[in-house]
Amino acid sequence: MSTTKPEAPTALPPVKRRNAELVLVLIAIAIMMSAMATAGLNLNNQVPGAMWGYGLIFGALALATHVALRFIAPYADPLILPCALFLNGIGVAMIWRLDAADSGNIEHAGIGMQLVWTAVGMILCIALLFFLKEPRILQRYTYLTALAAIILIALPMIPGLGISEYGARRWIGIGPFTMQPSEFAKIALVIFLSSYLVTKRQVLSLAAKSIKVGRFKILDLPRARDFMPMVVGWVVAIGLLVISKDLGSSLLLFGTFLAMLYVATQRSSWVFIGLTVFMGAATAAMYIFWHFRQRVDIWFHAFDQDVYDRLGGSMQLVQGIVGMAYGGLFGTGFGGGQAHNIFAADSDFIFASLAEDLGLTGLMTILIVIFLLVQRGMRIALASRELFIKMLASGISFVMCFQVFVVLGGLTRIIPLTGMTTPFLAAGGSALMASWLMVGLLLRMSDNARRPAPQAIQDEGATQVIRR
Repeated sequence: MSTTKPEAPTALPPVKRRNAELVLVLIAIAIMMSAMATAGLNLNNQVPGAMWGYGLIFGALALATHVALRFIAPYADPLILPCALFLNGIGVAMIWRLDAADSGNIEHAGIGMQLVWTAVGMILCIALLFFLKEPRILQRYTYLTALAAIILIALPMIPGLGISEYGARRWIGIGPFTMQPSEFAKIALVIFLSSYLVTKRQVLSLAAKSIKVGRFKILDLPRARDFMPMVVGWVVAIGLLVISKDLGSSLLLFGTFLAMLYVATQRSSWVFIGLTVFMGAATAAMYIFWHFRQRVDIWFHAFDQDVYDRLGGSMQLVQGIVGMAYGGLFGTGFGGGQAHNIFAADSDFIFASLAEDLGLTGLMTILIVIFLLVQRGMRIALASRELFIKMLASGISFVMCFQVFVVLGGLTRIIPLTGMTTPFLAAGGSALMASWLMVGLLLRMSDNARRPAPQAIQDEGATQVIRR
């Protein structure tokens, strides 16, 4: 009797499921409009007229994206778009609620720019699906994507172009608009890492040198010529982020780098090496960079009075923690809290705003939807046949997952506060457009993975006899 365990099935069913997606899209639109109605009732005892205007605009955009999928990517995963729309809709409703509470007039509260960026993000998603039929062609541009990522990260440091706000220099000004290039750089770096790791995965898995203590082997190291190009590109990118004080993106890219390296090589020694290097670099940065030392001081001593009263101190973090605690299990109701009094309540602290209004139950629901989106990305990685697609899908999923960890970890004091944005939920155009581009890549890869294989030409099985 064979003792070999059967492998779990990885293939995705070749079904379209667009009608199921349509139902979920309509539910996401209804949730967004219901949230705005509830906020208006809590703020001013009336359903706001903006619910119909903004809700119908958002609904039209969502349905247009769904219709485009029917023609461009009919076999795409039916859960990815509804999850993204649910998160985007909740974010739009929360930003409107915060602006309405801050202005005191629900009829003059505006979220016009957030809807504009939502439309741009959906258009970019559809354009990517239309023009990028085979994502594996991105593997040809290994070093070009690395160069593009480094250039994007370095743009804010160009005099006259970069803008310094809130102690960090990570924005650029283009006319009346500002943009955060690092949001797009993380996609380019994931493409670079996917391509490079697929090409070098065999040599990275094979050890060239073993480090031993006596007779005991501690670590296996690959050849430097195989590993160093990736390390140099990654160190340059991370170094630029640290210099520009974009600590959130630095931590995000570091975690994604380690996770993708482990997926490619399946060697836990790389995780150990990476964490060791990270701890050493973090300790050194605490003594070298004052802004990093300030973040660590806020992390450890958030409730100390002198740290709380300090300029750029822990007041914002403490207010967020108190707001989440005040929300309790079921929250104060959408629009019933005081989250609008927190600085950056619609961007860096939008999780705290949601936790106060919706409570732990509502926040957990949002997190479940986020991690369902991550799970679908991992499912695409398992089902894809090409190694590059496996790495790219898993890399995008890791980025979304670690981004949520960095934001929520900072709010709950698991890690220092870094100023990272939440996918789809936070206000801002760069993060929203980058999130929709990642969704577009996942939709395209899932469509290719679920699409039925072409039928082979059937042989007739008989030899014809030609009579003379």
